[in-house]
Amino acid sequence: MSGMDRGKIGTVLHALPDEGRVVIEGLNVFKKRSRPKKQGQKGETVLVPRPMPVSKVMLVCSNCKNPTRAGFHMDGPRKVRYCKKCKVNT
Repeated sequence: MSGMDRGKIGTVLHALPDEGRVVIEGLNVFKKRSRPKKQGQKGETVLVPRPMPVSKVMLVCSNCKNPTRAGFHMDGPRKVRYCKKCKVNT
């Protein structure tokens, strides 16, 4: 929702609930330099996604393709998530 990756979309790779952070594919990416593995080889620059706060992330509805808040209702014994904007189950 804010920062250098505002408006970008990606899938969640890892959730870190104890820290309140998530790792999202292709977002919050930093360059990490690795050492050469063998003598005579060159080191590499690797792009690594780092955790970002959950408060900076929103769910994207699969139906209307907009960032939205999620609501929940009971569908029999199951708890179902729905889009607050278009009222469709996601």
